Amino acid sequence: MGRVVLVTGGSRGIGRATALAFRDAGDTVIVASRGGDSPDGLPAVAMDVTNTASVEAAFDAIEADHGPVEVLVANAGITRDTLLMRMSDDDIDAVMQTNLVGVIRCARRSLRGMLKAKKGRIILVSSVVWGMGSAGQVNYAAAKAGLVGMARSLAREVGSRNITVNVVAPGFVDTEMTQGLPEERKQEILAQVPLGRYATANEVAGSIVFLASAEASYITGAIVPVDGGLGMGH
Repeated sequence: MGRVVLVTGGSRGIGRATALAFRDAGDTVIVASRGGDSPDGLPAVAMDVTNTASVEAAFDAIEADHGPVEVLVANAGITRDTLLMRMSDDDIDAVMQTNLVGVIRCARRSLRGMLKAKKGRIILVSSVVWGMGSAGQVNYAAAKAGLVGMARSLAREVGSRNITVNVVAPGFVDTEMTQGLPEERKQEILAQVPLGRYATANEVAGSIVFLASAEASYITGAIVPVDGGLGMGH
């Protein structure tokens, strides 16, 4: 019997690749997104991570249809990039609520079932910018760095219950967003990456699936960089 896996922000990019990887491993995967989109026929649920009632309702629906969530992949995120002096309160609040506070909401709700079962896996999708920073992304980098502190604090809270909490920190990933960049900007990015290429969404998904596996049962509070060496030393 597979586990019940919830992937937030799972309708595209890294989230979609992760959902499909868990499905291929035999798990029951539910994809959460604001619109409740269901890629590739996967079960889906509408969830706005910035709204506690929406998170509660989504988890209630999942538990009613599939049982308690055993693996949470918190991947939902947005960007509102601009220099700080031009950044509005809404730019700050929207990114922090989605990328950090929303993750805390989802983790808190998932713990109900995990604590009762005395087992569970929580994987948070951060970014290489958590440690190295990125001009024009003060809000985003702050939120992604916050996930590291959150994960390590929660890992200490729930470790005795056989629940692990880890972070995956991708670098530049080959997605629709990066494909749309000007060629000059692509070359600037690649020049910073020791491996000289973007990651694929499947490479990030593979690290997430590993952290949820039996082989990773003694790993908690860790940051796994999938960044081609870009953030080494952080």
